[in-house]
Amino acid sequence: MVITATHIPAILALLAGILILIMPRFLNFVVAIYLIVIGLHGLGVFKWLRL
Repeated sequence: MVITATHIPAILALLAGILILIMPRFLNFVVAIYLIVIGLHGLGVFKWLRL
């Protein structure tokens, strides 16, 4: 299996889910980071930074 850019969100979601099961307080950080990244993406910051 070749891992492409389309697989990254699924892999991150899987890892986050496992970490949340192991450390439930980790959920706060996961949600906060997710909201920040989605907000920056929505504002187009990643295109502006050429990432």
